[in-house]
Amino acid sequence: MADMEVDFRQYELRCELRGHDDDVRGICVCDSAGITTSSRDRTVRFWTPDPSAKHNYTSSKILLGHTSFVGPLTWISPNDEFPEGGIVSGGMDTLVLVWNLSTGEVVQTLRGHQLQVTGVVLDNEDIISSSVDCTLKRWRKGQAVESWEAHKSPVQAVIKLPSGELVSGSSDTTIKLWRGKTCSHTFVGHTDTVRSLAVMHGLGFLSASHDGSIRLWELTGEVLMEMVGHTSIVYSVDSHSSGLIISGSEDRSAKIWKDGICVQSIEHPGCVWDAKFLENGDIVTACSDGVVRLWTSNQDRVADKTELESYMSQLSQYKISRKRVGGLKLEELPGLDALQTPGTTDGQTKVVREGDSGVAYSWNLREHTWDKIGEVVDGPDDAVKSPILDGVQYDFVFDVDIGDGEPIRKLPYNRSDNPYDTADKWLLKENLPLSYRQQIVEFILQNAGQKSNPFDPSFRDPYTGASSYVPGGTSNISGGPAKPNFKHIPKKGMLAFDGAQFDGIVKKITEFNSALLSDEDKKHICLSELEVLRLGAIIKVLKDTSHYHTSKFADVDIALLLKLLHSWPPTMIFPVIDILRMTVLHPDGAKVLQKHFKDDNDMLMETFRRVTGDNPLAPNLLTSIRLVTNLFKNSLYHSWLLKHRNEILDAFSNVNTSPNKNLQLAYSTMILNYAVLLIEKKDEEGQSHVLSAALEIAEQESLDVDSKFRALVAIGSLMLDGLVKRIALDFEVDKIAKEAKTSKDAKISEVGADIEMLVKQP
Repeated sequence: MADMEVDFRQYELRCELRGHDDDVRGICVCDSAGITTSSRDRTVRFWTPDPSAKHNYTSSKILLGHTSFVGPLTWISPNDEFPEGGIVSGGMDTLVLVWNLSTGEVVQTLRGHQLQVTGVVLDNEDIISSSVDCTLKRWRKGQAVESWEAHKSPVQAVIKLPSGELVSGSSDTTIKLWRGKTCSHTFVGHTDTVRSLAVMHGLGFLSASHDGSIRLWELTGEVLMEMVGHTSIVYSVDSHSSGLIISGSEDRSAKIWKDGICVQSIEHPGCVWDAKFLENGDIVTACSDGVVRLWTSNQDRVADKTELESYMSQLSQYKISRKRVGGLKLEELPGLDALQTPGTTDGQTKVVREGDSGVAYSWNLREHTWDKIGEVVDGPDDAVKSPILDGVQYDFVFDVDIGDGEPIRKLPYNRSDNPYDTADKWLLKENLPLSYRQQIVEFILQNAGQKSNPFDPSFRDPYTGASSYVPGGTSNISGGPAKPNFKHIPKKGMLAFDGAQFDGIVKKITEFNSALLSDEDKKHICLSELEVLRLGAIIKVLKDTSHYHTSKFADVDIALLLKLLHSWPPTMIFPVIDILRMTVLHPDGAKVLQKHFKDDNDMLMETFRRVTGDNPLAPNLLTSIRLVTNLFKNSLYHSWLLKHRNEILDAFSNVNTSPNKNLQLAYSTMILNYAVLLIEKKDEEGQSHVLSAALEIAEQESLDVDSKFRALVAIGSLMLDGLVKRIALDFEVDKIAKEAKTSKDAKISEVGADIEMLVKQP
């Protein structure tokens, strides 16, 4: 350790490069020619050494062409085609652009990825790109010559090793080594998304992960070093020929590592998206405050005193803006001059800002002075007023910036909640990919001051095999108890799956339509150009929820959806069913659809019979059950739901034993809605049928918590109504209640207690 300290010299600020209007996301060191940076402001900037300003750089070119934020970059060394060099950039807009630095123009637009481009690297004259669409693509002279599914989850990074092999890192937590399109080794060890990769010359390669760690791997798969020190997601990693390693993190620091030990942590006024070494050992960092910074350990290149003081001031202001005391922002507290005003009552308290702290004072009426009590800090037990969101009080309401040009979202959380459950429901409500799940969980735990939970991988959705489109979302159980001593029963009102990722639905339908178009035998059933436009219009109406009270559907809109259900192969209809699932939540859409329900030609029942026939497909079952569940929200459909109850419950009953958690939840929600409707209708036969189904769910051993809870609420609500309580007792519901009461999950335990009370009542 002593030797290491002698070898290592601390890095200090060299200069700041200002020009980007938003987060700087990527850095590319262009040999001695300069530095290229990418940003959420949709631009790429090329910076060259400034001859007039010592150790500084100047923005020499702004490259405009991407339509969304820009991420990965790579450098094309000068050659005949690019006399001053070229840049390859990848964007959220799914494009890979090739720029000629001589002109600043795009010379190639590489189209083919379906989702965000996450990595670009040169392989001789070819370009290799990685994407959230799970693929790696090889581009040659502007054309895709190879494409393969590299992982089952989004690919987050790709690099080329000196040996010529490619390495990819993914949200599936693994790293893969590629010889051509053949995976020769899979590296397993990280417990969350692998976000960044870098070559470590002579040793192997480095990986940075959302699990907060950095690893150095030998190509054999052995981990030579694991570096742990960041307190949040590590977004980037890079190495230098000296053996130093640099990493950038969500924790607002760039850390420098030597021999596996963190030798310096450089604080930033925001998240550090990327960090790279220059050949001379200096460091470049990309920050969410829109500033590119260079850092040096060479005293000759350190910024002057004024610039250093300015940076420390930026840092201090940033910390003050984030710091909270007593539930208030530190910067909103009054200064010391507030103590010039006398108090009004003995013991009156006042909190003022002193430097970077909030300090409490008490008014001493006798002495006519403010007595210092001490520094105020926010702790988990601060008796400050709980934040409120949509009229509901929570322990926390977090501001979540998911990046990618999206607006800030509000995330409510109570300490008693399961963070995974909270993350899942919030992502579905906000129509965000489940791939963000672990990141949101870690964010919740870190900001709520709670310990980390074990890794809990998310379910893959049926549309993309990953988690970019989740068909539908969950809703919270609501409704007050009938008596003060019952916590969760009876259930009032209907639940719905009211979240949809329309872009994913359209993408899937477009993909299926293209497949039909290329099949001569099925060409006649594909969508015409006019029908594609009509489908787009339907989606536009469904997206605009603020105008549901005035927007309308035409008969031809619904007729088009029903035509697809009838004519397309069963393997392709689930996204169409999903559009109908959202259509029935639209007042006019529900009304227009009902006109097509005829006894002799009930397209909906015909569809449900198709999807539950031989070898049913999980995506079809999932979207169909969610569609039935949403029908309960409109009383227009109640008589139809009662009429077809037997057939619907029997058709979907096999789902009960499915290990698929999303299917379990959809089925148990449908059962709960049926229970509410049948209680309202005083239908004893129907209630006994639904009770039987709910009991079967509750008795399942490997069952999702929310699914079990909804089944138990259905059982309790039906028992409270009284018509089928005797049947429940005959089925030994007391045993189910007793087991539920011992659950570690609070809500399962509480509803178990509710049912036990009902059992004991005469």
